[in-house]
Amino acid sequence: MLKLVIPKGSLENTTLDILSDADLTVRRSGDREYHAQIEDPRIDQVRILRPQEIPKYVEDGFFDMGITGYDWICESGAEVVELADLPYTKMAVGTIVRLVLAVPGSCPYSRPEELPDGIRVSTEYPNIVKRYFERLGKNVAIYLSYGATEAKVPEIADAIVELTETGGTLRKHGLLIIDTVLESTTRLIANRQSYEDREKRALMEEIRLLILGALNARGKVLIKFNVLERDLEKVVEILPSLKAPTLSRLFNQDYYAVESVVEKKGINVLIPELVKRGAQDIIELPISKIVD
Repeated sequence: MLKLVIPKGSLENTTLDILSDADLTVRRSGDREYHAQIEDPRIDQVRILRPQEIPKYVEDGFFDMGITGYDWICESGAEVVELADLPYTKMAVGTIVRLVLAVPGSCPYSRPEELPDGIRVSTEYPNIVKRYFERLGKNVAIYLSYGATEAKVPEIADAIVELTETGGTLRKHGLLIIDTVLESTTRLIANRQSYEDREKRALMEEIRLLILGALNARGKVLIKFNVLERDLEKVVEILPSLKAPTLSRLFNQDYYAVESVVEKKGINVLIPELVKRGAQDIIELPISKIVD
């Protein structure tokens, strides 16, 4: 059986939703409870901890599997097996976050190469930042931040390296992004020794399959309808699908039943157009998993 650790904080709610869609619902006594359970024979233990801590805990064998950000894997230097790239953030599925270098908008510098030696940089990622400025050949003073990093400028820091999805918060604080230090997504990781165990690896692959299936289904729905044979071609020509629509002739009728997986976004435009082309009895159904 596997020990699993999942992230607390900004990734927490989306992670819990995705696990629920994967039929791996996390149950705990309260929102602040760090011990949890998943009613699945493959998972023995679940903990909810800060994503900063997760890579090292997985590396050291406290957990067999974990979910954390690629940024924290890089920052910690943990040697783990990356089982899957899970493209979601606290805001949405299919997005990435960026670790960026930002300076005050009034700053005369617009490129990192222009920054003078000796500037003060505030960040939650001192190891990544140290390596970044070493590659640039710059000597900087790095100050560890425990949050609200954008508030450190200009009194405490001349520049910051901060994680952002849209850059909106940085702009509100009058900061200008001048470089992307790292792009990050959520990752499913494993302990190396656990992964080398054939039985545990097989269980990990099953969990991975379910999580990716839930992610693949995000933003998609199943649409089903009937259509007369004479209208079939003009309906199908505008119908999106994963591979191709499924068609079956109705018994003793000149109708076909059609079904296809489509993006939820745009369904409000698609359905009226299908009706215009002859689609009847349209049903839209939610999907929890799509397993390739």
